[in-house]
Amino acid sequence: MSEPTTGPAAAYLAALQRRLTADGCTVTTPPWNDHRVVAACRADRKARWFGTKVELFVFAAAVHEIDEENLGEFTVWAMRYAKDLRRGIPGARNAAMVLPALVSERVHPEAARWASHDARILGTTLIGRPLTVETAPGAVRTSMYRGQVQWGGLFTGHVLEKAALYFP
Repeated sequence: MSEPTTGPAAAYLAALQRRLTADGCTVTTPPWNDHRVVAACRADRKARWFGTKVELFVFAAAVHEIDEENLGEFTVWAMRYAKDLRRGIPGARNAAMVLPALVSERVHPEAARWASHDARILGTTLIGRPLTVETAPGAVRTSMYRGQVQWGGLFTGHVLEKAALYFP
C-alpha cells in the first residue's frame, strides 16, 4: 500500500500541515509503513485545568482507502509514537491527547463508525480520538468521537475545538 501523492487526499494533507503550522504546532513528517505522516504537537496550560498541561498530538496520513483494519493499525502506531514523544512526567499534572487521522477519497462505513464510537485510552493519561477524513469530490466528511471520556474529560472542549480547526 502506498500513499496518494496527488489528488484530494494529498491536497488535504498539505492544507492540514499549513493549519497546524499557523496554530503554532511543531510539525514533522515521520514515516508509517510506506506513508509520509504529517505529525504535529503543541502543549497548552490553562488556569481552568488547575495548572495541568495538555499535549496535543496530531498524526495524519493519506491512504488509498480507509477500512477498520488500517485505521486501527494507524491509531495504535500514533498512540505509541505520541507516548514516546511525551515531555514531562505522565500523570504528574500532564495529559496527552492524540488525533490520529487517515485521509482518503474512499472510507468504508465501518471505519467511520469505529472512529465515531469512542475514544481509545492508553494508560490513564494518553487518550486518542481517531478520525476518518473522506475527501470525496465536492465535500469533506470527518468522523470522530465527540463525546466525553472518563479520563481527560476536562480537556474535551479544547480537543474538539482544535480538531474542528485542523480538520474542517
